[in-house]
Amino acid sequence: MSDKKMNLNLKVWRQAGPQAKGHFQEIQATDVSEHMSFLEMLDVVNDNLVRKGEETIEFDHDCREGICGSCAMVINGNPHGPDRATTTCQLHMRRFKDGESITIEPFRAKSFPILKDLVTDRSAFDRIQKAGGYISANTGSAQDANNIPVPKKKADLAFASATCIGCGACVAACKNASAALFVSAKISHLALLPQGEAERSERALGMVAQMDAEGFGACTNTGACSASCPVEISLENIARMNREFMFASLKKK
Repeated sequence: MSDKKMNLNLKVWRQAGPQAKGHFQEIQATDVSEHMSFLEMLDVVNDNLVRKGEETIEFDHDCREGICGSCAMVINGNPHGPDRATTTCQLHMRRFKDGESITIEPFRAKSFPILKDLVTDRSAFDRIQKAGGYISANTGSAQDANNIPVPKKKADLAFASATCIGCGACVAACKNASAALFVSAKISHLALLPQGEAERSERALGMVAQMDAEGFGACTNTGACSASCPVEISLENIARMNREFMFASLKKK
């Protein structure tokens, strides 16, 4: 297998802390293998920075398998990079050309404050989940598989919504920094299943209220969120969230 090497000019956002003023720093990435993932390339760059006695680039990562959503960064203006349905950790350097300049920034949103360099605080999503993204169930042995029948169409839609990894790319892509796609996926996942019926109304009201309290913007249905989503969550979820919220609000009156 051939292993093409390339040299790249990185323009990386550097910010010492939440209150510090950030700036772009130009860093040369040399002898980069086309087979490296984007994060592996940053690992090599950081190793070189350590050898020079310079401060490394801070960035989030965990599974590196496109599952956890931690590797959130904006690459050349695109959340997670130029490829559709791809997380940053799954983006390979063969997508770029020798000598190319690559601008790397954190996800930018008021509700995702920058902690350092490319690392943002996305705990707002955790608080939204806590506001209603759960069901009440008795503990004990698991129920029989056929005990609660679920129509296949609804099961498929629920599963598709549940694939949301909560990375925040939808927020970063939206001109309003809206979290509607994330919240609607979490609401839809449980609203479509009989197990989620008990808290259905409280879930819609609670999660939407927490989304607003966190300072996320309003949805104007441009579709940028779904286009940037690494697991391609459907915009249909937002319509479902709006219905769930409307019915819950009328029920409460």
